[in-house]
Amino acid sequence: MLPETRRALLHRIAVAQSESRAPSLVAAVVRDGRTVWTGARSCVPGHEPDGDTQYRIGSITKTFAAVLVLRLRDEGLLDLTDPLGKHLDGTDVGEGTGVGELTVGQLLSHTAGLASESPGPWWERTPGELRPALADVLGEKPRLHPAGRRYHYSNPGFTLLGALVERLRGEPWGDVLWREVLEPLGMTRTTLLPQAPHAGGWAVHPWADLMLPEAVQDTGLMAPAGQLWSTTDDLARWAAFLAGGDDAVLSAGSVAEMREPAAPAEGGERAALDAPYGLGLQLLRTGGRTLAGHTGSMPGFVGALWVSVADGVGAVALANSTSGTGPVAADLLKLVAEREPRIPEPWRPLSDPDPALLALTGPWYWGPTALALRLREGRALELGPIAGSGRASRFRPEPDGTWTGLDGYYAGETLRAVRGPDGAVSHLDLGSFVLTRAPYDPAAPVPGGTDPGGWRAS
Repeated sequence: MLPETRRALLHRIAVAQSESRAPSLVAAVVRDGRTVWTGARSCVPGHEPDGDTQYRIGSITKTFAAVLVLRLRDEGLLDLTDPLGKHLDGTDVGEGTGVGELTVGQLLSHTAGLASESPGPWWERTPGELRPALADVLGEKPRLHPAGRRYHYSNPGFTLLGALVERLRGEPWGDVLWREVLEPLGMTRTTLLPQAPHAGGWAVHPWADLMLPEAVQDTGLMAPAGQLWSTTDDLARWAAFLAGGDDAVLSAGSVAEMREPAAPAEGGERAALDAPYGLGLQLLRTGGRTLAGHTGSMPGFVGALWVSVADGVGAVALANSTSGTGPVAADLLKLVAEREPRIPEPWRPLSDPDPALLALTGPWYWGPTALALRLREGRALELGPIAGSGRASRFRPEPDGTWTGLDGYYAGETLRAVRGPDGAVSHLDLGSFVLTRAPYDPAAPVPGGTDPGGWRAS
C-alpha cells in the first residue's frame, strides 16, 4: 500500500478517536483477501490495542448467525420459505409466542414484523437469566407489523434463529459456531465471552472528559443478536469470507445470496439513513458503490465491518466506547478504493469456445428492441441492450442445455435456444419472451403474430 494511503488511513482513525473521545480504536483494511493495513489509537500513551485485542462486536454477531442458517439450508435441512414452527417447537400460535408461521427468510431479513427489542429490562445491560425461555424474549406481543410487509429491525428475531440452529444441530449455538465456522476459518480469538487480552467497555460523559466502566453481561438466549467478542485480525478473515466465501464453511454463491437485497430500507424520515438489508447482512450504498457487512454496538463498544466486492476491499473498525465513532470502517474502505483502485485482470480469450454457442451470439430482438448476446467463459451467456439502458442479465449454463438468469430482471428465468425442424435455431425463448434474429421476424413464432403487410413507411 502506498505511504500516502497509509497516512490517510491513520489520519482517519486518529480524527475518529479524538473527536468521538473513544478510549481506544483499532482498525484494519483487507484487500483481495489479505490484511494490508492495521492501525490503532488510545487515550493511554504506549498502550494502543493490536489486532489480537478483543472488543465486543454487537450486531456484527448476526452475520455469523446467518451463515449458520444458510449452512442448514444448503444441507437441505430447511428452506428459507419454511415457517419457523416446522422446525422449532413452542412457536405456534396458541402456545404463547405466535411466531410459528413466520418464515426463516423473513427472520433473516428483518421482515417478520417482530418488535425491535425484547420486553424490559433492557437485554443488553441485564443477565440472560432474566429471559430463560423464548416466551420471555418475545413477550406478550412479539409481532408489531404484518409479516413480509416491511423491514423492521429485530433483535429477538435472531434469538429465534439461534434457537433454530440449536434445535436442528442438537447442541448449543456457540458450540456449533465454533465447530462449523470459527475453527475452519482460523478465527480462534472470536468467543462468546471475553478472553484476555481484551478491551474494557466505557461510557464517556457527554459534557466532560470522564469515563464510566460498563458492565459485561452474558445475554443468554439473545447471544445470536449481539454477544460475540472478536479482534480485528479475526474480523479481517471474516471480511474476506463475506466477500468471497469459503467452501469449508459456505460457498461463494450462498455468500453472494446473503449480499443481495432481501428487504428495503425503513421508510419515513429515516429513509435516507437506513440501509437495505440482505440475509443477515446490512447493505450500504455510498459513493457509487455497494457495501455489505454490519454495524454493531453493545454497552461500552461500537464497531463496523464492510466489504466492497467490486473493489476487492474490506475494512473493520472497533472502539470501546458506548457512543459512536462515525462511519470509520466505511471511510477506510473508500480511502483505499479511491486512492488505489483495483487493477483489472488482463483480458484473455475464451479457452475452448463451442462453435454452436458462438453461433448464438450477436444481435437479437425483442420486438423492435435490439439486444446483444455475448459468450463468456464456462459456456455462460450475457444479454443486454446494444445501446442505451434496458434489461440485462447474466446466465448460468444448465446440464439440460438451457441457461438460468443470475441477476437483473431475468434472475431465475430460463433462457433456451429453440430449434426448428431443420435443426437451426429459430428463436430464443426467455421466460416466454421470444427473441428473434430480425425485428418481429415473421418466420419466428412471435406471440400474437405479425402484420402480413410487414414493415412500412406509413
